[in-house]
Amino acid sequence: MRLTSNTLSENIIRQIQALGAQQAKLQTQVATGQRIFQPEDDPTAVGRVLGLESSRREITQYLRNADRAREISETSFSGLQQLKRVSDRATEIGTLGSGAISPEAAGAYASEVDQMIEQALQVANGKLRNDYMFAGTAVDTPPFTATRDANGKVTGVTYAGNSQRAAIQLSESASVTPSTTGATNTGIGNFLNELVALRDALTVNNSPAVVTAQTALIASEDVLVSSLAEHGGVQMRIEANRSQLLDRSEGLEKLISSEADLDLPTTIVKLNQSQTAYQAALSSSANIMRLSLLDYIQ
Repeated sequence: MRLTSNTLSENIIRQIQALGAQQAKLQTQVATGQRIFQPEDDPTAVGRVLGLESSRREITQYLRNADRAREISETSFSGLQQLKRVSDRATEIGTLGSGAISPEAAGAYASEVDQMIEQALQVANGKLRNDYMFAGTAVDTPPFTATRDANGKVTGVTYAGNSQRAAIQLSESASVTPSTTGATNTGIGNFLNELVALRDALTVNNSPAVVTAQTALIASEDVLVSSLAEHGGVQMRIEANRSQLLDRSEGLEKLISSEADLDLPTTIVKLNQSQTAYQAALSSSANIMRLSLLDYIQ
């Protein structure tokens, strides 16, 4: 039997290349800890990993949504708390001003309430980034417009927002509306106007008008307290949902790892075997290639 030197050389080169490629693949797997780099490495596992990765991306987006919803609710809650503190002080002033007090004292209280009106108006027109917080879905324009007299004092406030609320998706089947309700936003406008009424009553030291304004302020405070309680519940719901999403994400991570990660000890053994085979093939080929063509002639 006669073998041409070209055929023999080609066979040897192919074998060495195959062993080299196998060795390189195993080295990459050991270095990265991954066993799949191309779809042909394990088509079935690749399909499962792609499905799991898609689910993980969805959960990541839901977590971003939850963070956004929590931010909106917390900012609204903070604004409502500030308004509640103004309301507490205004009610206290109403109590003090409802009795027989001097014009000077009434004037001092009126000046304080005037500052509270400006403070409350600023809070009511507060923003989160570029969105007005108490405007419903009309977040591009200030929700509360003030009318002022010649001296710059607020004489009335109108609500320019709407009663709609944007829902934020927290999961495949759950969503939340973290902003304030239309009733709350309207109540804030009423509260601002009741502060104006209290200031005006104190300015003229009209005790019956002060009592009327104080009574209206107490009713407005109930709206603020109710909204604060609602936002507390919303935040608890967001946190509970976020915790579930994190658990799901961790579970998916483990499933992906079980599909894509390699068995390191076994792979190292295979790599050592491949390296030994590669070195043996190089040594054998060197010996074979030194043989002359006459050695193949029987």
